[in-house]
Amino acid sequence: MSSKNQSNPSCGFRTSIGGQALMEGILMRGVDKQSIVIRSPEGELVTKVEPLHMLREKHPFCGWPLIRGIVNFVDSMAKGMKAVTYSAQFLPEEEQEEPSKLDKWVEAHFSSEKAEKLIIALAVVLGLGLAVGLFIFLPTALVGLIPPLRHGHDGLRTLLEGVLKLAIFLGYMGAVSQMKEMRRMWRYHGAEHKTIYCYEHGRDLTVENVRTESRFHPRCGTSFMLVVIILSIFVFVVVNAFLHVDNVFLRMVVKLALLPVVVSLSYELNRWLGRHDDLTISRILSWPGRMLQHLTTQEPDEGMMEVAITALKLVIPDQKGADAW
Repeated sequence: MSSKNQSNPSCGFRTSIGGQALMEGILMRGVDKQSIVIRSPEGELVTKVEPLHMLREKHPFCGWPLIRGIVNFVDSMAKGMKAVTYSAQFLPEEEQEEPSKLDKWVEAHFSSEKAEKLIIALAVVLGLGLAVGLFIFLPTALVGLIPPLRHGHDGLRTLLEGVLKLAIFLGYMGAVSQMKEMRRMWRYHGAEHKTIYCYEHGRDLTVENVRTESRFHPRCGTSFMLVVIILSIFVFVVVNAFLHVDNVFLRMVVKLALLPVVVSLSYELNRWLGRHDDLTISRILSWPGRMLQHLTTQEPDEGMMEVAITALKLVIPDQKGADAW
């Protein structure tokens, strides 16, 4: 690889393969299959490969623009939660959490397969509920407590809600990053990004080559979340300019109703940014996400890069270019 490519993270080929950091492992999602590679407590690599069944295969409309975003978001969240749960099984016994009373009740009343699906579904619902509560309801309620902003001042009120939402998000990410387990996951996250960049640059997938790649990738899930938050501010400014909603609870309802629209628009924007990361305008728009990755990715060690390389190799399609973005 030339020094020019090493200094410039943009490249000619962009893959649709994406990943997710797990507990001592990585999930890689390819065109028609996904892999999970875990580093066991004994130091061995445990691999799992399974086919991907996309909703658009049965329901083509799920692949339409402005619909595929919310469908892919929920699907990725469910598959990611399942993979995290799977990876947790390989932690040393003293580090594994005791099952909650709800988990025990579900396992006692359903078959193992149904229990797993139900627990994953509940985890997704609770995760979405936490996100809605923290980043929609809480900022709206807090700004609504300011007497001068309860009536009128639509623009200022919406701006303050957006700033508070962004502050809560960054504060939450910062607090989570102080956890020992999360710091290790961020290192696996960095290994995932560096390995995908190495593949996109057409280099052999070796630890030596992966080490020199950037850990800041434009098509990142955490960057996507930041895009959702920033875009939601602009969308609600436009919508509220016509509706002029003052009531706090009605503002919450409107924002909740707009959430699928915001997620879908963010998905399309993120998709465009990733496809055109060599353009100046794309680099400007993706800059906040890249800055966030200073927090959500860390430099991996050799073992982590080995995990990422193994996971990626397992999902590279046989037909060259079939995974083009």
